[in-house]
Amino acid sequence: MSHDRLGPRAVMRSVTLLTAGALAVPLLSGCSSEDRAGRPLAAQDIAPAARAQIADGGTLRWAVDAVPATFNTFQADADATTTRVAQAVLPSMYRLDATGRPRRHPDFLESAEVVDTEPKQVVLYRLDQQAVWSDGREIGAADFAAQWRALSGRDSAYWTARNAGYDRIEKIERGANDLEVRVTFARRYADWRSLFSPLYPKDVMGTPDAFNDGARRKLKVTAGPFSVKQVDRENDRIRLTRNPRWWGRPAKLTEIVLTAVPRDERADRLADGDLDLAEIDPAAAHGIDSAAGAAGPLSGPGAGRTAAKALRSWAVVDDSTTDAEDAADEETHARGELREAVAAWERQRKELRGYEVRKSLEPAYTQLALNGADGPLADERVRRAVARALDREELAKVVLKPLGLPSEPVGSHLALSGQEAYADNSGALGGQDTEEAQALLADAGWVVGGPVDKPEKGEKAAGAEGEDSEGKESEGGKSEEGGKSDGDDKSEGGDDGTYIVGQDGKAPTEHGRDHEDHGRQLAQDGRQYLNRQGAPGAYAPKGTAAPAGAAREALAKDGKALTLRFVLPTGPGSESLRLVAGRITRMLEKVGIRTETTKVSDESYFKDHIASGEFDLALYSWPASAFPATDARPIYAKPVPGADGSLSVEQNYTRVGTDQVDQLFDQALSTLDEKEGRSLLRKADARIWAAAGSIPLYQRPQLTAVRKNVVNAGAFGFQTPVYEDMGFLEKGAKASASPARK
Repeated sequence: MSHDRLGPRAVMRSVTLLTAGALAVPLLSGCSSEDRAGRPLAAQDIAPAARAQIADGGTLRWAVDAVPATFNTFQADADATTTRVAQAVLPSMYRLDATGRPRRHPDFLESAEVVDTEPKQVVLYRLDQQAVWSDGREIGAADFAAQWRALSGRDSAYWTARNAGYDRIEKIERGANDLEVRVTFARRYADWRSLFSPLYPKDVMGTPDAFNDGARRKLKVTAGPFSVKQVDRENDRIRLTRNPRWWGRPAKLTEIVLTAVPRDERADRLADGDLDLAEIDPAAAHGIDSAAGAAGPLSGPGAGRTAAKALRSWAVVDDSTTDAEDAADEETHARGELREAVAAWERQRKELRGYEVRKSLEPAYTQLALNGADGPLADERVRRAVARALDREELAKVVLKPLGLPSEPVGSHLALSGQEAYADNSGALGGQDTEEAQALLADAGWVVGGPVDKPEKGEKAAGAEGEDSEGKESEGGKSEEGGKSDGDDKSEGGDDGTYIVGQDGKAPTEHGRDHEDHGRQLAQDGRQYLNRQGAPGAYAPKGTAAPAGAAREALAKDGKALTLRFVLPTGPGSESLRLVAGRITRMLEKVGIRTETTKVSDESYFKDHIASGEFDLALYSWPASAFPATDARPIYAKPVPGADGSLSVEQNYTRVGTDQVDQLFDQALSTLDEKEGRSLLRKADARIWAAAGSIPLYQRPQLTAVRKNVVNAGAFGFQTPVYEDMGFLEKGAKASASPARK
């Protein structure tokens, strides 16, 4: 599909369109009022079932990445499991539906509305009259006020990670009765629905000591369908049991056991029958799918033994000569081990037949980040050239198509398809266009065949500054270790192992080991010896055209070659990410941009490289938010120089920002007109596209292994899980087909 929405004027030579603000204006003035959010690209896949079909009782064993360091979601070291527990045991005024939009939680909130806008915005919450904490106390204004004071940012004794929205509140007071809470804002706040989800009891929020330490190791007082029964850090396990004071629909499950299982161990734990629910990588998903079918002669242990090898092995055993006795003994022992391995493999396959893979798209997207702080990418024309060199449709297909998931590129930085703020604004930058990319580079002074000074000792090519860590690949993606470029591997797609900010505790997944081994086996491939610096067709008769898609000669400026440092993690689960990076490398070669790939450990990837700015190009992911005016602003805010000369970037690791984008975010955050707010966010997104600091690529895949009789659980997509409705099917009952499977 085409992403160029600007019409004929958009294809003017890029030399006349130099600033993000100027570029975005024609598009922004033509925005229509129609709903451009669309629908989610993939439906959730949870095997939906009515509560009457679900057995009463049972324990759901759910794999998570880690037992969290804290159960306080507002602290810096909170992780995905912190959120998972909070969703099951704490009040939330709003939760997300299947389209990623906030909906009132009826068990806690009878209504919530803006009752005044002048002189101040006032929101009136009416709580459910049965809503109580697990200690029997009513949920009320005192809990709201305590959370506001803790998160307002006015008292530095509270060790908070964020205070967005709470810093706009002026006061909180009791309404006409104990069930009403009036929240008055000092400044208008469009995303007021994001507040008090979750809501902690005043015992946790009331004092700095309680906030800082009271909910780190345990949660004594809760108010959800489940409560925290046990936190077993020695065995990496959390037990959630039914809350006897829960006033809503009773939980079908007796308990949920959250067990920390590393991603690369989940396939084995599933095969052993130790889990009922686990997010997995494509390799594990393939194992489950293949277990459901018939095993062929080339699968399983001993698959490499051909008929001839098997015949020879039996001949060795039958040989009665003395010289063959030792060999026969060894062969007999080997066959015995093989029989045991085959038996174990069959047992695992039988166990895996009890699972199915439920799949959707995760509410997060992977992007290519371009560091605009210095070097060649400080020039907007070079950033735009990188973007115009990319075929985003191809990159999305590489990851998603093998998994049977929609492979449409993401068209927004601020929302995903189906969410209210979504609109495909990629036309503000334009789609893949090699000629436009080359023209932009030429206008920026990067020319073919320019003189290149021999670098002094320790000096690197333009854009390749900073120390190398672990492996390094040379220009064109050829590995100095002798392997093929990652971009040459064939992939089954899947989870790219990238880091999601706000889920830093999430362990990377592992898949595709076969691909790495395949690369080593083909190290002798003659393609790795190609002279990538030579001009295409240089050895053909004069006048012969270069092959289509061939790499262009390197570009140079001021005596330096145009080489960008591409930083990638090396850990398990990053194979798909490296595959995408290899494809990007080849796309950039076609316009004359060389890359130097630096592979670093997972531990240092984000902290020492992304956050510190030690990269030119990098791949990582952002989660999608239902409240982008609040949550996305720090990601795209213009960096501010400090008095000491340092740069305050908040979460804008690309260091690219504009005053116009900041102003649009501020306006969107302050309007109470939802339609106007969406329009402002879409304008901001168009300008972010035009600045070319980050290029959204694809929505991340979500693969979940689930025992077949588990219902209302699996690949949740956007939706907040409904924990009280999860359970095991009654015997003889059948779940409805998920929309994803219809």
